[in-house]
Amino acid sequence: MSDCARSLAFYSGLLGLPEVRRFEEGGAVRAVWLAAGDTVIMLERSLRGVGPADGSGHLLAFEAGDLAPWEERLAAAGVPIDDRTEETLFVRDPDGHRVGLSVHRFPPGIFAPSL
Repeated sequence: MSDCARSLAFYSGLLGLPEVRRFEEGGAVRAVWLAAGDTVIMLERSLRGVGPADGSGHLLAFEAGDLAPWEERLAAAGVPIDDRTEETLFVRDPDGHRVGLSVHRFPPGIFAPSL
């Protein structure tokens, strides 16, 4: 991610995810962690590991109660909807990562850890 503050505005300001931890380095924000249910989204200024430096081929999907209010909120924030299905809106975060807002419900227990 190129700009933690810009990504924080998208994920926390627009999507409403609460900040749970912040890391600073040399007076600048290096990383911000946000809660998404039982999951933590780690917004890091520099990516670790192999792969492209920007965007991704992965989709980060969030549960949405109803799509209509999200369409209005995204439009008001100037975030275009790339695609949509009956159950999901597809957008991009400020760094080009694909994000889905979905009303799809998965069966209970599908996400149980297998560790």
